[in-house]
Order: sequence, then structure tokens, then C-alpha cells
Amino acid sequence: MTGRSLRAYALPFGLSALLIAAPAQARTIQVPWSDRPLDLRAIIVFFVVLLAALAVTHWASRRSRSAADFYASGGGIMGLQNGLAIAGDFMSAASFLGIAGLVFAVGFDGLIYSVGFLAGWPIVLFLVAERLRNLGKYTFADVASYRLRQVPVRCLSACGSLTVVAFYLIAQMVGAGKLIELLFGLPYEGAVAAVGILMIVYVMFGGMVATTSVQVVKAVLLLSGATFMAAAVLWMVGFDLDALFGRAIAAHPHGAGIVAPGGLVSDPVSAISLGIALMFGTAGLPHILMRFFTVSDARQARRSVVFATSFIGYFYILTFIIGFGAIVLVTNNPAFYDAAAQLIGGGNMPALHLANATGGSLFLGFIAAVALATILAVVAGLTLAGAFAISHDLYASVLRRGQASRREELRISRFATVALGLMAIGLGLVFEDQNIAFMVGLAFAVAASANFPVLFLAMFWRRLTTRGAVYGGFLGLGTAIVLVILSPTVWVSVFGNAQAIFPYQYPALFSVAVAFLGIWVFSITDRSAAAAAEARAFEAQFLRSETGIGADGAVSY
Repeated sequence: MTGRSLRAYALPFGLSALLIAAPAQARTIQVPWSDRPLDLRAIIVFFVVLLAALAVTHWASRRSRSAADFYASGGGIMGLQNGLAIAGDFMSAASFLGIAGLVFAVGFDGLIYSVGFLAGWPIVLFLVAERLRNLGKYTFADVASYRLRQVPVRCLSACGSLTVVAFYLIAQMVGAGKLIELLFGLPYEGAVAAVGILMIVYVMFGGMVATTSVQVVKAVLLLSGATFMAAAVLWMVGFDLDALFGRAIAAHPHGAGIVAPGGLVSDPVSAISLGIALMFGTAGLPHILMRFFTVSDARQARRSVVFATSFIGYFYILTFIIGFGAIVLVTNNPAFYDAAAQLIGGGNMPALHLANATGGSLFLGFIAAVALATILAVVAGLTLAGAFAISHDLYASVLRRGQASRREELRISRFATVALGLMAIGLGLVFEDQNIAFMVGLAFAVAASANFPVLFLAMFWRRLTTRGAVYGGFLGLGTAIVLVILSPTVWVSVFGNAQAIFPYQYPALFSVAVAFLGIWVFSITDRSAAAAAEARAFEAQFLRSETGIGADGAVSY
């Protein structure tokens, strides 16, 4: 790093030191676009942490010299590092801001998302990770099309990936927009546009190498910040959870209802449907599955999942404490009460208000910066997954029939990144008032309906055929999308209709069943010669998935 760069990066640190020592009246500023004074200390700390994350991006992007580097970090990431990166991908705005917001709003039932998100990881560990690394190269479509016809299967995989990415991007953009709106007083529309443009620049120059590096740093910072907040809450109540729950009951408008089930999911169909989405959706998320191609072999893929599961499980325990701590400290604090009153019912910012309440404006700036870095890194992973689906699966493998150069793929990826960024901005504006953990639950439902059934059966069922995979996969994808549109989430909240056509908020119970049934029916009724050849090719695929023989640098232990 040059002397000029060091001076540029040191400037915010010097400013922050001056502001920390400045008198209280010099620590706020009134800006024309906001009707409230802004805390300069929080803003400076925010920029210091964010600039450090972007510096890591710049440093890492210089190591991205090839398509393999841009797509999968050259396959050189180790298990612990990749586990932290996976945890960083998973501990997104939905996990940190959304789940804490749900606990703040409805209490105990907010834990459903924590448990559901975590429950999918044993499936990834025992059924997916090792086989995926041994069979694929860049995307999970490589695995799904290993012994099936490339063009139709890659079209299906690309459509499924892009749909999941779209739903997931909604949550991240809403979280980022609300965060910037809270910290800088900007209008929500301007905040979302600013984050979208920053995300496009971030991905265009970084690729997977930079994304992985920032995910690791950000995961450590987020775990540290969440640990401090949870410890501060527990210290306040003498490390007595009963006292915490008692004070939360006294402070919350719903009273004792926050420690009883039924506040979020009130009927068995919704509960089962949400559970299916969260468990099986994890194994169908394209930006998570891509991470298993960044490691050197199947052993490191398994280690990645073990480390990731440990970090994620610990983090979800913290979010539960943070949610209840926000009920106690934020609701009863006059400085936050007006904002908190608006949050009850599904807001996303209680964790940031709690950061201010426990650590002051400096800690608020730190947590806000880490949260935005989290969102940027997750959005980068999502955008990479969507861009790869367009450039690698659709353009290179379908349109160019495998004849595209790596340079062409990278160029298409960057065009796709811009398009996905603009789409993310538009979706973030439309779904402004939705809880982001809930929106991620819809992304999981689509992943469980379109991606997981095809991926799972491609690896384990000999009789799977191209016709079965494509017809069944599109049936699952179409059912999930239609039911989401007809559900209260879109039909009522977005379109403004009085009553939803589909009465349940979560479609996975129905759409996953449709996908598996469609794949089975269209596969067993396929009597073509191609279907017989695909069945015979299963033995070679299964041997490679179990041993790693023939995989790029993969050695199974």
C-alpha cells in the first residue's frame, strides 16, 4: 500500500479521535435533508470501519487474476477461513437485524427463524458439501447437469438461482436502506439507491477473492459486536434470564404473550411449511453452495460446514438475547421510544437502537458499519451467484455451447452485476415495509422448491432424467412464485387487496411436494434412450462424488 493510500486511510481515524475528544455540542450536526441532528461520532466511526472493509476489498481484488479466482477464489480457501466466510454469508441482515426485530416485535416466536436457519446445516454437512465439491466447479448447476443434458438443466438452475437471489436481495436492500436512513437521516429511496450503487462497484472489482476476505473480517467483527451487546444485556439483569424475560414482559405491549408460542406462526400448516423452507432451503441457496467450490478438497468442504455451523449457532443464541434486551432497554428509553413504537409490528432496527443504548454513539457507528459491511458482502455473494448463473450457466454453457472464453464470461458477469444491482434497488423500494427475516424465509422457500429437489436427486437417485428434473424443477419453482404472489405478503401488503387468494404466508409445504412429485412422475415415465444412458452414467457420478477421483484438485479423506 502506498504512502498516499496510507494517508487517505488514516484521515478518518484522525477525525474520529478528534470527535471523541470534542465537547458534546460539537458531536452533532444538522443537515438540510433531515429533521433531526445527526451524531458525528457515530458517522465517523461508521466510515472508519466501512473504509477498512473496502480497503480489504481493494487489496484482495488485486489477487483476482483469472475466472477461477473471480468465481471461486482459485479453490485455495482453507476450512476455517471458508467456515467463517460461510458464516459471514449466512449472518446477514436477516439474521442480525431481522431476527432481532422479530423477537422485539413478537417475542419467543422470533426464535423459529434462528432454529430453522440452523437446522438446515446438518443436511448440508452430511448430504451436500463433500459431493458438491467433488462434482462441481463453479456453480451447483455443474452438479445438477453432470449426467443430464446441459442446456435444459442449466436453464432451470439459472432460473431457480436468479429467483432466489431476487428474494434474498430484497431483504438485504431493505435492511441497508433502513440502516442508512436511521444513521444519516436520508430518505429511504436515496439510501437504497446509494447502497445499490456501492454494491455494484464492490462486486465489479472484487469477485470471490475479495468477497471471501471481507466475509471473514466481517464475521469476526459481527460476532464480537453481538457478543458485547448480549453481555451488556445480561450484565444489566445480573446474568439472570428469568429477570430479563420478566422485565421484557413488563415493557412489551403484548405482555406475557411474548413468551408464549403463536405470536408469529399460529397454525400447523404455516409452521410445517416454514420449517420445510428453512431446513431444505439452506441446501439450495446458490451463494452458499458456491462457497464449497472455493476450498481445495472435500475434507476442507466438510470442515467448512462444521466451523460455519458452530459460529452460526452461537450467533443465533446472541440474537435472541439482543431481541429481548431491546425490548427492555429501547422500549423504556425516552430517547428511543418514538422510533421503537414504530418498530413493533415488524421493524428491522431494534439491534441498532440497542447498540446505542449499551455502548453509546461510538458503538452505534461500529455496529452500523459492521451491519452494512455484512449486507454488502452478502449482496456481493448473491450478485456473484446471479451473475455466474447468467454468464456461466446461460451464456457460456447454453448460448455459446461451451465455446465462450473466460474473458467473455467475466465481461458478461460484470454486465449482469449492473443489471442485478438495478433490480435490487427497485425491489428494495417496493418491499420497504417488510421484515427482512421474513423476506429471506421466502427466498428459502423458493430454494427448497426449485434448487434442492433437483440437486438432491441428481446426486442420489439413479432414475432421475433430464425430463424429470426440468419439468419437476420448473413446477416447484412456478408453484412457489405463484403462491408467494397470491399470499398475504404480496397480494395484500404490496398489491393492496383486501384478502389474499392463498391464505398462508409460506408456500414451501406445497411447492416442495409439487417439485418432488413432478420430478418422480416425469422421470419414471421417461422411456427414451437418453434416459437409459443417464441412468447408466450414475455409477461413474456416484464414484466421483464419494471419492473425489477426477475432481479439480479434490482429494477425499
